[in-house]
Amino acid sequence: MSYKIITTDKFMKKLAKLIKKNPELKPKIAKTFKLIENDINHPSLRLHKLKGELSDKYSVSVDMSYRIILEFIVTEKGVILLDIGSHDEVY
Repeated sequence: MSYKIITTDKFMKKLAKLIKKNPELKPKIAKTFKLIENDINHPSLRLHKLKGELSDKYSVSVDMSYRIILEFIVTEKGVILLDIGSHDEVY
């Protein structure tokens, strides 16, 4: 099943800041976006539901250090990207 990626303004600002600071992440993030769109369950994304205050959200991995927090919108078959950053920054 394919999903439409929807971004928030907050996400885009954090993404721009992250890429400016770490330009080597740009191809990894692009690959992550493609996997989210085409196969959200791909093993390399390590998709999992979060707990606690973020229990209504999910997380995928860009790499071992960086995560994207997302929310599924089932009726539109969309995925809203809410936050991006290191593990400690997004949790």
